[in-house]
Amino acid sequence: MSGRQNGRPTLEEVAALAGVGRGTVSRVINGSPRVSEQARDAVARAVAELGYVPNQAARALAGSRTDAVALVIPETEARLFSEPYFLDLIRGVSAELADADKQLLLTLVRTEAERQRFEQYLAAQRVDGVLLASVHGDDPLPDRIRALGLPVVMTGRRSEAEPVAYVDCDNIGAGRAAVAHLVGRGRSRIATISGPLDMYVARARLEGYRAGLAEAGLEAAETLVAAGDFTEEGGRLAMRELLDREPDLDAVFAASDVMAAGARGVLRGAGRRVPEDVALVGVDDSTVARLMDPPLTSVRQPIEEMGRTMTRLLLGKIADAAGADPAEEEPRQVLPTELVPRASS
Repeated sequence: MSGRQNGRPTLEEVAALAGVGRGTVSRVINGSPRVSEQARDAVARAVAELGYVPNQAARALAGSRTDAVALVIPETEARLFSEPYFLDLIRGVSAELADADKQLLLTLVRTEAERQRFEQYLAAQRVDGVLLASVHGDDPLPDRIRALGLPVVMTGRRSEAEPVAYVDCDNIGAGRAAVAHLVGRGRSRIATISGPLDMYVARARLEGYRAGLAEAGLEAAETLVAAGDFTEEGGRLAMRELLDREPDLDAVFAASDVMAAGARGVLRGAGRRVPEDVALVGVDDSTVARLMDPPLTSVRQPIEEMGRTMTRLLLGKIADAAGADPAEEEPRQVLPTELVPRASS
């Protein structure tokens, strides 16, 4: 028995004639950018040969979109507006959505009650997809969004085995580059201020720090490691802890520029000159790094480009949604980092 309805060619017949999968045909019809030129041409020829016309009900359903995308940041307003990371990320996301004529919905989710309200909002199909930033390791929200059938992409990841689509930076490489730079400056008692260790980004930068010390033949003493929380106050507290434990330290790798700024204030208060007594390196290459005294050596991660890239991935997933294959691997991208030397080291 033919799979045709009312004698009309089916999507499956187009796929068979074009020699591609059903999902590929759907992506071509829905205008997804995630299709090779060769596949696009093959589908176009098959559509023309068979006289295929998309089912109007299905097309209407696939087209019933809100033209809105949610960017979810599980942080307070104070952190959102004080940290260049989030502002640069929003700039990249906003620019890419503007090019796609999509509306940006910025949402802060800080408590379980807020998370539940947001899930109810998503279940009502108010947005076409979700971007997630600054996700901690135990956050269930990415999996809950996927369970609702909504496309989702994260910046960063919760673990090494992250199942959800993400865009990340080479955070291990960032730590290694910072330590290699400090070793090259003749430093040997190199401490680090990590981020919160329930976040993969913090664990990865700490892993890079330890790998850099091992490559230089230096001891990775636990007394040289203090945990921060990516805030300036966290950097201050961690720096005091490090000076109490290791007063002869001669360098510090802070896992963010903002924490490096906090550390710089404590070093100055303790009479330690930067970089003469203690060399200092951060991560992000933000405006904070450029405005510090002295200007901060920092490992640049392309935050705005991360925002653009995760948005492009999400838009591709939205376009693919009608013909998505549940078994298809989630898209993932890791962008390179680059050390930018300045006077602090």
